[in-house]
Amino acid sequence: MYSLELATISVEQDGGRALRDHIARQTPVVVTDISPIAAAREHWTPEHLSARYGDKQVRVYDASFGEPGKGYMTNFSTMSFADFLAQTLGEGKDLRMFLYNIGRQIPELLDDVVFPDVGLRFSRNFVYTFFGCQGSITPLHYDIDMGYVLHTAIQGRRRIRLFAPDQAKALYKHPFTVRSYVDLDQPNLNAHPALEYARGYEVVLEPGHTLFMPSGYWHEFHYLDAGFGMSLRASSPRLQDRLHGLANLLAWSPTDRLGNKIAARQWFDWKQHKAHTRANLFIDAHQHMEDGQRSENS
Repeated sequence: MYSLELATISVEQDGGRALRDHIARQTPVVVTDISPIAAAREHWTPEHLSARYGDKQVRVYDASFGEPGKGYMTNFSTMSFADFLAQTLGEGKDLRMFLYNIGRQIPELLDDVVFPDVGLRFSRNFVYTFFGCQGSITPLHYDIDMGYVLHTAIQGRRRIRLFAPDQAKALYKHPFTVRSYVDLDQPNLNAHPALEYARGYEVVLEPGHTLFMPSGYWHEFHYLDAGFGMSLRASSPRLQDRLHGLANLLAWSPTDRLGNKIAARQWFDWKQHKAHTRANLFIDAHQHMEDGQRSENS
């Protein structure tokens, strides 16, 4: 796993040509100098956010977010923004906040955001922020809407693992979801042998750096430091991606939530079984290809 090298580029050096090339080729890349809030960094500190917007109520999540049962795919509590920042970034409590839409919740912050001209139409309606304590992990998944993403680390480093969409079977994707439940830190190859064939990237995103993620890319975020980041989103120019995103939102996700509501454990176990069945077929196909290559070389 993680055998592919992730490029790092600068838009100032070539006017953004390399980034446009990565976008066209659907390959991820780290950009060192495209932070959308660089000119207003003083507005984006925990102290400023807490002092100015601390009384806002926010939805918070913990590590049980993806577990079957009542809390499946829902927030477990609400609290003031100030309390959340103090507990998460200050005290290290394992809470996280994601997909916090600043355009809806704190629209004046949109005035700080610069949308880069890189050939994508970024939406002002979907500018999201993400917060986590040191050591928290956002588990392996891909974005349900199949959009293109520029994610900037504003405070704190995060280790990110990325896999192309064609690695879904090797990652034991659960049907009707955009989730995988494999442990990439301590992979159990006896339980998940297909992981041996998974190929992806691993990179540490530094504060001020931005990751371009193409549509459908699997990603896992591990907060090496307490911190937060922001994502700009654009619809994929490919019709197949947009249709996939609509199917996720309108069909597969509602079906998944209904299955969890009716019989949470049985539904989860069935998805696990299907994920393993597909992964075993992936292994068979991969081994058949390897046998064919060996026959050609002998």
